[in-house]
Amino acid sequence: MIVGTAGHVDHGKTALVKALTGVDTDRLQEEKARGMTINLGFAYLPTPSGDVVGFIDVPGHERFVHTMVAGASGIDFVLLVVAADDGIMPQTREHLAIVDLLGVKRGLVVLSKCDLADPTRRATVAADISAALAGTTLEGAEAIPVSTITGEGIDDLRRQLFEEASRFARRSASDRFRLAVDRCFTLHGIGTVVTGTVLSGSIGLGDSVVVSPPGLTARIRSIHVQDQVAERGRAGDRCALCLTGDGVSKEAIRRGDVILDPTLHAPADRVDAELRLLPREPRPIGQWFPVRFHHAAAEVGARIVLLGDEPIAPGGAAKVQIVLESPIAAAAGDAYVVRDTSSRRTIGGGRLIDLRAPSRKRRSPERLARLEAYAVPAPERAVVALLDTPPRYLDLGAFARDRALGAGEVARLIDRLGLVSFAVGQAQFVVSSMCWARFKRDLNSFLESFHAGNPDLPGVGTEKLRLQLDPCLPASAFDAAIRSLVRAGQIELDGAWIRLPGHEVRLAAREEALWREIEPLIAGPVRFHPPRVRDVAGGLARPEAEIRRLLKLTGRIGKVHEVAHDQFFLRSALAEIVEIVRSLAVEHDGQFSVAQFRDSVGSGRKVAIRILEFLDREGVTWRLGDLRRINKHRLDLFRRQDDNGPSEEDFGGASSPVGRPDFKSGRGREPVLGGFDSHSLPPQCQ
Repeated sequence: MIVGTAGHVDHGKTALVKALTGVDTDRLQEEKARGMTINLGFAYLPTPSGDVVGFIDVPGHERFVHTMVAGASGIDFVLLVVAADDGIMPQTREHLAIVDLLGVKRGLVVLSKCDLADPTRRATVAADISAALAGTTLEGAEAIPVSTITGEGIDDLRRQLFEEASRFARRSASDRFRLAVDRCFTLHGIGTVVTGTVLSGSIGLGDSVVVSPPGLTARIRSIHVQDQVAERGRAGDRCALCLTGDGVSKEAIRRGDVILDPTLHAPADRVDAELRLLPREPRPIGQWFPVRFHHAAAEVGARIVLLGDEPIAPGGAAKVQIVLESPIAAAAGDAYVVRDTSSRRTIGGGRLIDLRAPSRKRRSPERLARLEAYAVPAPERAVVALLDTPPRYLDLGAFARDRALGAGEVARLIDRLGLVSFAVGQAQFVVSSMCWARFKRDLNSFLESFHAGNPDLPGVGTEKLRLQLDPCLPASAFDAAIRSLVRAGQIELDGAWIRLPGHEVRLAAREEALWREIEPLIAGPVRFHPPRVRDVAGGLARPEAEIRRLLKLTGRIGKVHEVAHDQFFLRSALAEIVEIVRSLAVEHDGQFSVAQFRDSVGSGRKVAIRILEFLDREGVTWRLGDLRRINKHRLDLFRRQDDNGPSEEDFGGASSPVGRPDFKSGRGREPVLGGFDSHSLPPQCQ
């Protein structure tokens, strides 16, 4: 059990911890010289049962409240220290508000310096404390009078802490590992050491971790738990981790970073959250309000974006979007606190809801309904709620990552809820079984109607069909869903055309006969440089208009494509050409020249340029000066039905926001998503 102190400066927090444990937590020379705590202090007390109670001693001075928040974020039990001679003071109330905002529900009030107060004064202060606790998470907490000078109450307090520790239920360690760094230092002969409270999961010797947000990879060399050598640290433990790895140093890691499971590394710089404003605030919070944002041990500048129409009144609560100056490593459901920009008072706080908040349409009814679903604490119930609100699909892998859910939880949720899933790279898109049944029914109805109205077309385009169906899945997920239906024999896929099984476009007998004469002339060795219409017409002694009309018709059906004026290529030839450009891109670092393509297809330069210009128009390739790159999302445009094509992994891609071109690291004064920083004028809300 981790116990934290809270209270006004010079009310005896450090002396109390020393009386309980024998450890002076003021370790810095400046702290001893000034007689006040400046940084976090730590001490440990063995219990009769063999467990250890850890103490985090926090500073009480108003200038160091940010340090107090860092210490209070990982505690299980709080000792609110109030001096009997002074009574309740400003930092007493602010520390109590922070403990309440962070959701610490277990604690005791310590009436310190009782040797300086008579019974009447003690009773008066106790009554004031009881009134101050009303309406907070510590309402009704017992007050214990103590004196570190005479020893009064120390044994009783220690015994009560032992009883609380024996009843304390350890946090579940089934989630993925996260530790908030509150100190980083170097020990001679050991290396770089970080300390903090384990927020979730567990860690063992030799495990790989990531320092987030910087993204440093490291390995655990040694572990101390509650100041003792250990092989494993678990949720709720005070841990010291010795890290090793490239770039890992005291200078590279700072307070506020999080040591975490590598799968969780996805920093957020725009977060939707619940915000509760403290009743003592002098005025409401308006749009684009500047604050200092505190999460675990991190502190960054931020702006509050209101998602409602009215300012948040003192004592009120609302859902907001928090735009951060630099990214943080967090999890949905984490508590946070916001203070004014001068860091002189605490304004409010709450819980994080969605780490991937949008910059556009954040106030639309659909988005607000989605936010209500994200706010459901229980993962299983949240997934059900999210799948019941538009767009009625969910990347379950990202959902589990943002909640730090343990390995295997995605599979368990899919199994328990009977979800239909589509794996796309690292993403795992899911829909409900009811939604999937409706999707297939609507797909079948749309294709039947389309075939009836367009009997001469081979099918409907993939993108057109995707936009017609509910849910409107992302293109990659839609492609996976369609291929699952193809494997089940419910539909057929021919390149970018989708059709019902059995649907076939047939030419009239006379046209079919003429096509059988034309096809050999543009196939075989000449398929990459076929003759033009006039040459085909001359070879068959037929009018050009007749040949052109038939090739236009077969182009509508999908058998050929007009690459250049009056020059038609077989669809199968274009499928080969797409595979050639894909291979060229792989062989030449993602780009290739006209000459390289010409040599691969064995045609002249003019024909090669015509083909590449056609692929440019179709979006299969992009021209960059004299070179071309491929668009991996259009590679299936001419693919044959039996061709699985290249995997997306051939060309990279990741579901994590880290590495995306729209993700900003927060270094320097780069703007956050949306193109503005916290010092800009407020944008127009949507």
